[in-house]
Amino acid sequence: MPVPSVRHSEVDVLIIGAGPAGLMCANALANARVNVRIVDQRAFKLTTGQGDGLSPRTIEVLQSYGLAERILRESCQVHLAAFYNPSSTGGIELTNRTSNVTAPSARYPFEVALHQGAIQDIFLDSMTPLGVKVERSTMPTSIELSQDEHELMDPTSYPVRVVLQRLDKSEDESREEIVHAKFVVGCDGAHSWIRKQFNITMDGEQSDSIWGVVDLVTPDTDFPDVRNKALVHSNHGSVLLVSREQDRIRVYVQLEDKDVVNPATGRVDKEKMGPEQILATAQKSLEPYKLIRKSEFLWWTIYSVGQRVASKFSIKNRVFITGDACHTHSPKAGQGMNASMNDSHNLAWKIALVVRGWADMPLLSTYESERRKFALDLIAFDKMWSTLFCGKPLTEEHNDGVSPQHFIKTFQTDFTSGVELHYNPSVAVNDRNQELASGLILGKRVPPYKFMRAADAWPFELQDLLPSDFLFKLLVFTGEFGDPLQQARVESMVVDMQKPDSFLNRYATPEDPRFDIITISKGRKETFNLFLLPTLLRSHWSKVFIDDTDPTGNFGGEGYSYYGVGPEGALVAVRPDGYVGAIMPLDHVEGLDAYFESFMKIPA
Repeated sequence: MPVPSVRHSEVDVLIIGAGPAGLMCANALANARVNVRIVDQRAFKLTTGQGDGLSPRTIEVLQSYGLAERILRESCQVHLAAFYNPSSTGGIELTNRTSNVTAPSARYPFEVALHQGAIQDIFLDSMTPLGVKVERSTMPTSIELSQDEHELMDPTSYPVRVVLQRLDKSEDESREEIVHAKFVVGCDGAHSWIRKQFNITMDGEQSDSIWGVVDLVTPDTDFPDVRNKALVHSNHGSVLLVSREQDRIRVYVQLEDKDVVNPATGRVDKEKMGPEQILATAQKSLEPYKLIRKSEFLWWTIYSVGQRVASKFSIKNRVFITGDACHTHSPKAGQGMNASMNDSHNLAWKIALVVRGWADMPLLSTYESERRKFALDLIAFDKMWSTLFCGKPLTEEHNDGVSPQHFIKTFQTDFTSGVELHYNPSVAVNDRNQELASGLILGKRVPPYKFMRAADAWPFELQDLLPSDFLFKLLVFTGEFGDPLQQARVESMVVDMQKPDSFLNRYATPEDPRFDIITISKGRKETFNLFLLPTLLRSHWSKVFIDDTDPTGNFGGEGYSYYGVGPEGALVAVRPDGYVGAIMPLDHVEGLDAYFESFMKIPA
């Protein structure tokens, strides 16, 4: 019998693993029209369980891809957090209720809960019309990275060789394919095969606590906060309840080692405890309240978590790891799926710009420098939070226990919302002129604010003018254009931007504009005339906005003040991922020339 021939193929980006990180990356690259493939060893897509919480910042990111509307429609919004502690009578009692999200600049001041399978379906439905589908029952069996430095630095080369094996083919069919890729992204989870092939270590430690999780339809209960996020400290252990979509809830329960650890191996043994015992443990901790199951369990698991960060996130800027492949932590802070998806959001635009020939290879180094620092900060927070959550509550018997006040204060930090994420200076984040726009922090995301479109006084959220379309947005705060002195400043700036050696003319072409100019002027809707602006600042009538109240007078009109922009105006370069990259005065266009020159390529 003839041996089936091995197929060879080329691809810009090969993604290994179709969880949240992999699908986020594949969808982003598909939208950038990058040639991308995504493979997954599992034969079927996820339908239940796994991650379920999205933070305010992640919802903002999904909105930038046009996906937030469906997420909000299908999910459960979690607005309140309730805190319970031991009562004097032996059970638990309500100590406090507070807002679940305390970040003042959150556009969506709540978390949403939706099971991971439904979230992944949203990505799958977005990718499919773009010609990208998950290739299931497919796994890598070997990966080789070229050692030729010239080839590695050439963005048009294919230096990564991956052998894929199809698990659903018969032996007389060709089961192997050799893929030559420009880039490979390992999104293959905590036991990442990609990470192991390159001997990347996971640095950190295993947490001592073991938790059980059950998903079920909202039970018969007299527990007042069954539809809020409830954080329970009891004398029998800790419990976390999270409301879910479609009348479901999830219950996390702290378990004792003796109940779930196999003494011979020292490992968690799922055979020792099932969902009934997990729920019974929760019921004991929730006394005097009852929690009676009405139907079958939807999903359950038992786990202990390692709090670890990979020693590196990238190999030669050609192979990357994201999500659980490069950081693992407890679910108590609700960051797993959020961190994973935001890793991919950070990486995708950088790969897309390099593949398109718009950016040089060194830009890719900022993925590791930005996301590894975040992962280390996340682990530090997770250790502190898990210690408090799993610790004995403060009682007369435990006078060194966790006080309710300290627990709530830690809960109310802005870290978990994601909106305070701050990237350090790099080629992608300038560190000058912060005083020109004190509310647009260099290295942080653009906070939401509504401006009026000059042409029709239609209110627009600024974040919605910054879609993830892989263009840099140039926010031109012109100040009061009706003032003759300010008008002269703006017109002089436009002359500078139209010079042959300015960044607009060096890097942009009619076919590949690279930049989207959005003009924000001070002025009144009753008298403002957008056609008095220089043509460059109004490439289309829909690109000009004024900082004025909406026609009803209910909101708006304080955007300059909110963003800390003075009457002299400012130029603000926003990266394709929605983070502030550079700020310059109107009379210093050459500052933007230098910023873009540090990583952009002139068209061939």
